[in-house]
Amino acid sequence: MRHIDLSYQWSPVSQLAPPHNPTSPLRNPLMDLLQAVRSCGSISAAAKTMGLSYRHVWGELKRWEEVLNQPLIIWEKGQAAQLTEFADKLLWAERQAQARLTPQINALQAELEKTFAVAFDPDSHLLTLYASHDDALVSLQNHCAQQSLHLDMRFCGSVDAIRALNEGRCMVAGFHAPVEPDADSLVARTYRPLLKRGQHKLISFARREQGWMTRPGNPLHLRAWQDMTRADVRIVNRALGTGTRLLLDQWLQSQSVASTAVRGYEHEESSHAAVAACIAAGQADAGLGIASAALAQGLDFVPLTQENYWLVCLKSALDSPPIAQLREALQSSAWQDKINLLAGYTASPDCGRIQSLKLRLPWWN
Repeated sequence: MRHIDLSYQWSPVSQLAPPHNPTSPLRNPLMDLLQAVRSCGSISAAAKTMGLSYRHVWGELKRWEEVLNQPLIIWEKGQAAQLTEFADKLLWAERQAQARLTPQINALQAELEKTFAVAFDPDSHLLTLYASHDDALVSLQNHCAQQSLHLDMRFCGSVDAIRALNEGRCMVAGFHAPVEPDADSLVARTYRPLLKRGQHKLISFARREQGWMTRPGNPLHLRAWQDMTRADVRIVNRALGTGTRLLLDQWLQSQSVASTAVRGYEHEESSHAAVAACIAAGQADAGLGIASAALAQGLDFVPLTQENYWLVCLKSALDSPPIAQLREALQSSAWQDKINLLAGYTASPDCGRIQSLKLRLPWWN
């Protein structure tokens, strides 16, 4: 069994496939050579038809014979070039594959052309964004793509997202924090060293609710933060470094409650959706998350706190075309109408506008 590698290449729009194989959506250089030799009856004529030198075609055929460990051409002086039985079978196999796969190959070709058109379009922009998992950002990605702004989005913890920004791995980071942050809180102590006044610029994005995602009907009647310490409640937690984990750990610290008092504290998942899936599967009774993730799994949602979801970039990148286009999209009524339809979300009244770190996150005072 031989391994098959697929590849593609770019060519000017006006350039057609070689005349000996004008309609094939997926071409192979060896098959082109064999087909040309068969059609022309000689290597020299095949080379001329393909616009190649005799030496090149002869050398390629010899190379392929070594690679495949099979003869391809019957080499007899004074005789017309003929394909071996093995070469004939190769061409037959390719015709069969082309006949079966042409619709799928054409679809793949069209999708590649459509995708790479972005790179050749001077009016389109690419923006790399690392962010804490958020359903509104997924919706924003689709919204911006319709306006030639393509968000290369990587979901990770809030802390890791800001670190990625500071290390130059992305242009924008997304994180969330309580609406009224306490300067002495765990959240403040975690974010304070990462965000610098005069270096970072804060962009309003959304306000959302965090709360308990529970099994349908909320059979354990969860109502408040302290319910996680009940002996009959199993939670599923978020990973260390996520903003949601910070919220949970902050409450435990504020109440002087040890994590060992919470059943399931060590059970971690990477996203709100994964937490909701665990609860839906009966692996836990509750988990801290967002309303839209609960709704997607048919779970109940008990709101506990409101938080702001922020986007942040470096001051030096604020006027770059991708970030300017992002801010314009965020300030549009079309986007704000869309986010207001998401469960548990409301658009910030100053969505897309630059905010003061000192005023909105007064952790330095």
